[in-house]
Amino acid sequence: MDRELREENGEGGGEMKSHDVLKAVVETIGTKRVASDLRVSSSLVYKWCAEPPSETGDDASGARNPLDRLLQLYESTDDRRPIEWLCTQANGFFVESIATDTDAVDEAYVSHTQRLLSEFSELLRAVADSMAHEGRIDHSESKQIRAKWLSLQSCAEAFVQACERGNFDPEVEHFSKP
Repeated sequence: MDRELREENGEGGGEMKSHDVLKAVVETIGTKRVASDLRVSSSLVYKWCAEPPSETGDDASGARNPLDRLLQLYESTDDRRPIEWLCTQANGFFVESIATDTDAVDEAYVSHTQRLLSEFSELLRAVADSMAHEGRIDHSESKQIRAKWLSLQSCAEAFVQACERGNFDPEVEHFSKP
């Protein structure tokens, strides 16, 4: 399901629209301080926090905010490095949510569980192999461990999202695809 549809339906783990996120963040310290810190006008910050005008030309008073622009850059380039950079700047990292196939509840559940365990096993194997090599983990081995860790996180995130959607609950009448 695409981003706009999740927003309209209120799905996606309580996903907020970008202007709502900015409004909530700005309210914590105030518009004037944010404007001063970013060296922009308070008026512009207020516009970022308002619903932006739609592509069809409605009368909303908002403006394209930095979050919308970052998303637009990603959608234009299909390159998530700017998002990964931003996550790193916030002392975090980006975890991709991989697509899941949920045609059969029991088979999908078993498949997800097996994949999750397999990814975790690969991570442990990479750590053990690295430590067996001279009792230390060198730079190239740490990069391999990081790659395995990110893969495991993506797999686990997909599994949790499928659980949240009710994909493994036989009581749920419809199974939504990611």
